[in-house]
Amino acid sequence: MFQDLDATLAALLDAELAVENVAVSFAAPDDQFPPSGVSLPAVAFFLYDVRENQELRPNRWELEREPNGMVTRKRPPVRVDCSYLMTAWPSPSAPDPAQDEHRLLGEVLKVLLRYPKIPEAYLRGELVGQEPPLPARIIAEAQLQSLGEFWQAMGGKPKATLHYAVTLSVDVFEPAEVGRAVTEKVFTIRHGVGQE
Repeated sequence: MFQDLDATLAALLDAELAVENVAVSFAAPDDQFPPSGVSLPAVAFFLYDVRENQELRPNRWELEREPNGMVTRKRPPVRVDCSYLMTAWPSPSAPDPAQDEHRLLGEVLKVLLRYPKIPEAYLRGELVGQEPPLPARIIAEAQLQSLGEFWQAMGGKPKATLHYAVTLSVDVFEPAEVGRAVTEKVFTIRHGVGQE
């Protein structure tokens, strides 16, 4: 499922980013970036936090009626927030790398802000047809305790970052067959015999 989210984000940027020939990577942003096979300029999405969204947890069961008249009961999917730390890496031939990095980061921000829900056309793998649609947002409060400590732990120099979160639906419960659907009610009315 996470690989499908990565592929979805790559498809979104590939189609919508105004800057051409930008690689999209999902490798950790360390001092060895880019990894082999990633050319610059590049955008790096690092999945650093995955947690259940308790506020979106539904408590109701859903009933589905099958064509054969059987009814299946299932729990709705669990909602999970996937938080990315996103950085931009300029072209090595850029005359002003910092300016090139900021320009690229700004263009990516425009694409991400354009869609409060990731459009169906870009969904890949298990995410295709997911209900409800995938809400996505730039988040102000990162799930990281300290961005400075994060960069130190990663062995890299601090960079400008965006924090981006996408909420997925994860089916973790098996549906349970509950029986045939009640389609009609039958009432029997009897007239009493021998009553005065």
